[in-house]
Amino acid sequence: MEAMPGFWDDNQNAAKVQKEKNLLEDVVNTYTKLKDLYDEFEILIEYAAEGDEDSTTGAIEIADEFVDEFNKAELKVLLSDDADSNNAIVSINAGAGGTESCDWASMLFRMVNRWAEHKNFKVQVLDVQDGDSAGIKSATMLIEGNYAYGNLKSETGVHRLVRISPFDSANRRHTSFASIFVSPEVDDDIEIEVADKDIRIDVYRSGGAGGQSVNTTDSAVRITHFPTGLVVTCQNERSQLQNKIQAMKVLKSRLYELELEKQRAAAAEEEANKKEIGWGAQIRSYVLHPYKMVKDHRTNFESSQAEKVLDGDIDGFMDAYLRWSVDGMKEE
Repeated sequence: MEAMPGFWDDNQNAAKVQKEKNLLEDVVNTYTKLKDLYDEFEILIEYAAEGDEDSTTGAIEIADEFVDEFNKAELKVLLSDDADSNNAIVSINAGAGGTESCDWASMLFRMVNRWAEHKNFKVQVLDVQDGDSAGIKSATMLIEGNYAYGNLKSETGVHRLVRISPFDSANRRHTSFASIFVSPEVDDDIEIEVADKDIRIDVYRSGGAGGQSVNTTDSAVRITHFPTGLVVTCQNERSQLQNKIQAMKVLKSRLYELELEKQRAAAAEEEANKKEIGWGAQIRSYVLHPYKMVKDHRTNFESSQAEKVLDGDIDGFMDAYLRWSVDGMKEE
């Protein structure tokens, strides 16, 4: 298809086709690898039965590798919702608590970034609102990669941190809250109508570090959607038009995610995601003092490797969430 005349003239369509091709190739490669491992295991078992010790050792190693690859393949099967293969738009907001919560929001921002880096995904920061003295009040980023949304949707909700505060001279223990909201980037073939009468577009001077034109013109854009109360901002691009395009993309993605929520059977889960950022609403707790433990309150999956989790090692939580979601649908 890539060899067809004019294929590369439409960059957006070409990129979409390439992504679909990569997804299909991934499915084929997964099956091929499992079959090759199984065939190799069968051969080694035959030699092992004849008393070849090297073949016995090799068969055990291949069996372990097969199980590992099978688990990865099973995870891909769990990523079967319509939007799971899409890129993800991740928004992080600090809860009540001033500097403590802003610092916690920045830690979550780094955690998600590190996870994306480990996957070799592309991260584009669309907007960052710095905290008054430390951390961030909010941030929005686009993460591009196969099944980015399907994996990251497990992070939607309120995250709670317990630690000895680095901002407290008395070294007291503090509890902080921040929320993560993940929505799929909307493909061009998915129609999301946004009427002009339903939105207000404000422009303002971009804050923070930037290039020559970033801070000297009213290039930042804020879009308010009246029916839902959603507010999105973008100030990363250099021109007002580019920021408006990106902000509109984020708005449409969030509206699409809201529509997906309405269609989901787990109404209780949906309501939990909308609670106030505070006590009783959290989906996951990160305890750094007096012991170290990260626990997901939905799936009960936990890890004592808190530093590794905050460095982006959250695949275990994602896997547990996907399996928990499927089990929940079976029970219904």
